[in-house]
Amino acid sequence: MLGSFVVVLVSWILLKIYGKNIEVLGLLPTGKRSIQFLSGFVLAALFATIYFFSLLEILEARVEVNRNYNFYSFLNGSWWALRSVLFEEFVFRGALLYMAIHILGKRNAMWLSAIVFGIFHWFSYNIFGDIVQMIYVFLLTGVSGYVFAYAYTETGSLYLPIGLHFGWNLLSIVIFSQGPLGEQLLISHTENSLRGLWSLYSFLYQVSVLPLITWICLKTFSSSKLIIIKSST
Repeated sequence: MLGSFVVVLVSWILLKIYGKNIEVLGLLPTGKRSIQFLSGFVLAALFATIYFFSLLEILEARVEVNRNYNFYSFLNGSWWALRSVLFEEFVFRGALLYMAIHILGKRNAMWLSAIVFGIFHWFSYNIFGDIVQMIYVFLLTGVSGYVFAYAYTETGSLYLPIGLHFGWNLLSIVIFSQGPLGEQLLISHTENSLRGLWSLYSFLYQVSVLPLITWICLKTFSSSKLIIIKSST
């Protein structure tokens, strides 16, 4: 939590130097922003559930509920996932992205955010040096980074990108145990691995699902006349 607090504090200082208030990040809760968060969260969680259950079926995996798991474990894992999402969103879609939009233009700023986000995951996943894995992770997380940045620029708020990010991470890490926390609610066992077209399916699903969800959300919100960040382009 300290890391997130420091990031928020640094964001506030940077924006003050830039002559702006931290509310340019769209942090004040409103009805519209709550709907943005919930829509992104629910759709991301739903599509993540479809994805992971389809993988379990493809891999013919045996799934069991973790007998050592309890409500406290769920709260602890959820809090960890939320903290990590908030940290990443404030770093990569916070003050630096806002400033980059007004210096570089919206499109260039979003590409920069995506590239940096992809590179960041080389180190957070500890895969630096494995070229194949680096390319794979860079593409997956880079696309996600671009989508989150786009969601922010189109709504003028961090609520939608946080909802999208948290919805996917919560299901993958806390429910399906696919993350740094290890065994969580559901534990899967299989001797099979993704190969050929199924491997391609996994990649394409992950690359396309967040853009699709974001498009659905923004299409739904478009009639609400949400604030769009203006850039110099």
